[in-house]
Amino acid sequence: MFDALIIGGGAAGMSCALVLGSAKNKVFAKDKAIGIIAHQKTSHLQTALFNNVLGLAPGTTGASILESGKAQLKELYPHVEQIAKEKVLEIRHTNNLYSVRTNKNSYHSKIVVITVGYTNLIHIKGIEDFIEPHPRAAIEKDRVWLKNTDHLIKENLYVAGTLAGWRSQFAIASGSGAQVATDILTLWNNGKHTKVHDKIV
Repeated sequence: MFDALIIGGGAAGMSCALVLGSAKNKVFAKDKAIGIIAHQKTSHLQTALFNNVLGLAPGTTGASILESGKAQLKELYPHVEQIAKEKVLEIRHTNNLYSVRTNKNSYHSKIVVITVGYTNLIHIKGIEDFIEPHPRAAIEKDRVWLKNTDHLIKENLYVAGTLAGWRSQFAIASGSGAQVATDILTLWNNGKHTKVHDKIV
């Protein structure tokens, strides 16, 4: 049983996991079970090259970020469970819980965040009613989004990154994932607006 389960290990998903994980010392988050199904084979980061991202050395590849992101999450926030080599097939909502079925297992979570890519090849049962043409992509590319309001599809079901309707820029997708994480932390903190910053003392 998870309190929050992230589906997708790209820029948005890993950013969401890192921010949620970083709240481990907060009273309202210290006992929360967080997981990420980090299926990355179809991530657009696999072929990305970054020369225009603040904080990244020019020439940084998306593939290296995928690997370093997993290592960073494991090293800093090992309480966030990383589920590898599983692909989500279905999301169902029953009795105020989400059931997430993969090609290997089934999981239950109070909150689910979907951060997979925005291609029309998305085949997750249970979200068909929310799929629409992407509002910020060229029509000929046939991209999709999950209709949402401020990342929220419906109660406790979030979407982040390009699938939330944002453009395909690394910084935008990462920020979208971080935004969802702070929304979840705010929810856990009884509605008090919440963010997590580390500071040099």
